[in-house]
Amino acid sequence: MVWWSALFPFDSTTLPEGFREGVLLLAYLLVLMWALAVVDFITGRQLLNRLSIRPRSLEGLPGIAIAPLLHGGFGHLAANSGPLAILGTIILLQGLEVLGLVTVFCWLFSGVGIWLLGRPGTRHLGASGVVFGYLGYILLRGYFERSPAATAAAVVVGLLYGSALWGLLPLQRGKSWVGHGMGFVAGVIVARKLPIMLEWVRNNSGW
Repeated sequence: MVWWSALFPFDSTTLPEGFREGVLLLAYLLVLMWALAVVDFITGRQLLNRLSIRPRSLEGLPGIAIAPLLHGGFGHLAANSGPLAILGTIILLQGLEVLGLVTVFCWLFSGVGIWLLGRPGTRHLGASGVVFGYLGYILLRGYFERSPAATAAAVVVGLLYGSALWGLLPLQRGKSWVGHGMGFVAGVIVARKLPIMLEWVRNNSGW
């Protein structure tokens, strides 16, 4: 199939450098999330209560770094696990450093955005901001790059996950639409500024 060849133009001998390591990192991340979910369940939601993001609260600042690892329940975690793995793997086809850049930027940007703009007295947690960041990156990278692979990825992901964009609107109580929106915006920023951001990372981190 033409679109499949454009989206995945690699065989086992031509995978981008760091692909296998990236798959392992995504797997480790999911294992960590599920392990923390079990611990949180056993301890009566102690992690959730202490480490979620609380907007404009000093106690909520650590949640910017930690809250994406925590979820409100196994159903919440299961809903994020599939898209995180699938979208992350698609981004990984562009290289491990691209996946790392998109993940870190969306993780922190969405967390800071929640802390600054979320409603007072609320608690926010979960990897949805990163997932929406992945979605925004893939969809808009296809537009900015205009390569066959990036365009095919955007079209396929749009067909698979386009309905998730309703999560950017405050339509459902209990959903962190601020986190979804900030994550999506972060993904769009990386998609637009990818060459510049990669150059900065390489110059300052030795990647």
